[in-house]
Amino acid sequence: RLDPAQTRELTLSLMTPEQRDEFLHTKECNFAFTAKNVGRFRVSAFVQRDCVGMVLRRIETRIPTFEELGLPHTLHDLAMTNRGIVFLVGATGTGKSTSLAAMVGYRNHNSTGHIISIEDPIEFLHNHAGCIVTQREVGIDTESYEVALRNTLRQAPDVILIGEIRTREAMEHAITFAETGHLVLTTLHANNANQALDRILHFFPEEQHDQVLMDLSLNLRGIVAQQLVRRPDGNGRRAIMEILLNTPLVSDMILKGEVHKLKELMKRSTEHGMITFDQALYDAFRRGEITQEDALHHADSSNEVRLMIKLGDSSPNALSRSAGRLGFSD
Repeated sequence: RLDPAQTRELTLSLMTPEQRDEFLHTKECNFAFTAKNVGRFRVSAFVQRDCVGMVLRRIETRIPTFEELGLPHTLHDLAMTNRGIVFLVGATGTGKSTSLAAMVGYRNHNSTGHIISIEDPIEFLHNHAGCIVTQREVGIDTESYEVALRNTLRQAPDVILIGEIRTREAMEHAITFAETGHLVLTTLHANNANQALDRILHFFPEEQHDQVLMDLSLNLRGIVAQQLVRRPDGNGRRAIMEILLNTPLVSDMILKGEVHKLKELMKRSTEHGMITFDQALYDAFRRGEITQEDALHHADSSNEVRLMIKLGDSSPNALSRSAGRLGFSD
């Protein structure tokens, strides 16, 4: 067991001089480090009750494949898109970075070009394959996301990965990159596709919302929302994804600001590769990948998932007929 002085010394020893200065000034620091013959870790250092603490999460350094993660084939298509913006959204710890790494790895091995990744911190290390992969870490290789993004187009990218969009300026850069013919892959903190669009709008003053909606209607390629749900045998967790794709009808709804109508459209557009969380949870339960209890616990509408299980059918028509007869509501 470490005493407070030893914990402080150990935590500071893992940091670069720049990270140490940041930590001593702000009392917070997030970074990644590699322990030889042990592994790579993501670290969150902090101060609590005037003592230094840290939480370490092991990073799987080998780039995972879509098949290993059990991700839907739609992500193959999004990873290979020529231009536009793809958002991966979810709460902290839901596997966004892992899914994003799989998308970059797939693109790297199945195309040519230049992928620029700006991350805070770098988690997965990508080797050059079909593509040249440039990885820049905020605080080490560049001062901030914003500084790096201002210079990115001068570096001739084809794909730009932004580890997380946290500011209006970063969002403006992402939209501009998409408009100029680049593919942008990025993450955002939001629970589902609808909330992600609301979050994007909230970066901007209300008088700019119409312009932002127009930009998104033209440049959005997809929003993938992710949760992790434990497997029945307790051996790991299963990624459950909600997927919104920018079809002509979706584009029209976004342009008109009718974000509240998108969920119903997603339910009826599975043939295009779209799916809601509730449909994805039902499908995972039907395949035996999660329990009924967890499917209901993670559902947007537990009654709707319960009805899907009862009917053995997730189609909107079947649900609306049965809900009407049974009087279900949430």
